[in-house]
Order: sequence, then C-alpha cells, then structure tokens
Amino acid sequence: MTRPVVIVPGRQAPRRWLVTGAGGMLGGDVVALLRADPDAEVTAVTRAELDITDASAVQAAVAGHDIVVNTAAWTDVDGAETHEAEATAVNGGGVTSLASACAGTGARLIQLSTDYVFDGKGVEPYAEDAATDPVNAYGRSKLVGEHAVLAVLPRTGYVVRTAWLYGAGGRNFVSTMLRLAGERETVEVVDDQVGQPTWTGALAGQLIALGRAPEAPAGIYHGTASGQTTWYGLARAVFEQAGLDPDRVRPTTSDKFVRPADRPKYSVLGHARWAAAGLPEMADWREMLAASGVAAPSAM
Repeated sequence: MTRPVVIVPGRQAPRRWLVTGAGGMLGGDVVALLRADPDAEVTAVTRAELDITDASAVQAAVAGHDIVVNTAAWTDVDGAETHEAEATAVNGGGVTSLASACAGTGARLIQLSTDYVFDGKGVEPYAEDAATDPVNAYGRSKLVGEHAVLAVLPRTGYVVRTAWLYGAGGRNFVSTMLRLAGERETVEVVDDQVGQPTWTGALAGQLIALGRAPEAPAGIYHGTASGQTTWYGLARAVFEQAGLDPDRVRPTTSDKFVRPADRPKYSVLGHARWAAAGLPEMADWREMLAASGVAAPSAM
C-alpha cells in the first residue's frame, strides 16, 4: 500500500501552493496529493503555461502563494552537453528568478536538484554537506540553481536532491523494463552504477511534508529511497514484481552503452538531515517499488 503523507502539525502550515512543472512525472504526483487535501489550495502550472526563465511571469505566478515547489527543469542530460547555456538558463537562471520572487513575497521555495552534482567516485553515501563536483553539464546547471536558492533564500529555501526517479506519469527505467519484457526474451542492464531507485509518489509526499514542517531548517535535503542497488538489481526486482523470470535480465557494463554525458558510478545519498526537520527518511527502494504499482502484473 502507498505510505501516507506525513503531516507535521503547526499553525503556520502553508495553504496556498504553487507547483511548477506540473505536467511532469513528479510535478503531477505533487499536484495530485495536494488536490486530495481539502486544506490545501494548489495552483498547478506546466512548462507551457509558465516559462521560469521569464522573470516577470515568474513574479506574477508566485504572488499570492505561501510555498512554491519547483519541478520545472531542463532534464535532457545528454542534450545539455551541447546546450549547456540553455540548460543553465532554465536550471540556474530560472531558479534564480523563482528564488527572487519568493524573497519578495515571503514564500518558501522547494527546489528539486540531483545526485549529478556529485562526481560519483564515492564509496559511502554522500552527506548533504559533501563537496560537489559535477561530472556533466546537466549537473553543473543544477548546481547553479542550488547556489541561487541557498544565497537568495537562506531562511526559506529548500534544495531537495533526488535520483533514479520512476513513476506512472512519464517515461522512466521501470516502465522501459516492463515494455522490453514484452518485446525481448532477455534484457541487458548495466551492473556497475549504484543508486537509490525512488518512486515519485513517495517523493511527492516527502516534499509536501517538508513544506508543512514549520520548524524545518532551510538548506539541503536528500530525497531518495533508503538502501541501494544497481540498474541491473532494479531490473531484476521489476521482473520479479511483475511475476516474470528475473534471470531474463543479464548484467553488463556501462562501456557497452556510451552516452554523450558521463553518469556518476556511485549515486547513493545520505539522509541524516530529515531528522532536523522532524521527518523520517524515505522508505527502502524495494518497499517503494512494491507500493508504486508501476511494476504490477496488470501493467504488462
């Protein structure tokens, strides 16, 4: 079953929410949860409805809201390698505009970021205050956005780094595995990248809980599942969840799938800071996968 959203009592809990990038996989889940709550008023805007690089439009959109959840972003990791300026205009400049607008109205901002701000050479979970060193243009562009939030909103800005997202509202690794299971007898999946598969439904609940925690310190949080696995391990779990033979998944290495942008080999994030917000860290990735329903046999 889906885990309930954790609500932290407090008189200052925000009622008026603005969710940008609402047409995306994560944004859609945030909006759905908020609309199910009679105490929340939510304005949902898609990328087509709000260009976050338009400072005037951003200022007008933020007005009248208590909290902004920004899931709008340039997400084409490989495309950013040849269009870094454009990616940074969205992931850096657009976030700066949002932070400035929030500073002017007193709204809080929750900004989504990524494990790609790290170099991926670690051997133990990256702490929230670990040194950053992006390995690709996308990571560099997202780090510009992080810096903007922390500089402009030192008391009301929240950066939530996430990774390996999947959900019902968009193309992702889990849905790809289910599709390939119906098309091929065997599937080769890389077994030399380690991370934390994270269901957008669970992350959406965590973001809302953070927004409703009146005493949560501003700064950086890591919004990923507990535990860790490889893409190969996740693929086997998807097959198992779908009632299929996991031995149809075969391990391979990243050098067999060369991409324009480097990917971190190790993307495991630590979760110590949730305790400061009075919130538990997120569930284990296997529990999330079971709760998501994405890999249920009916999806085949």
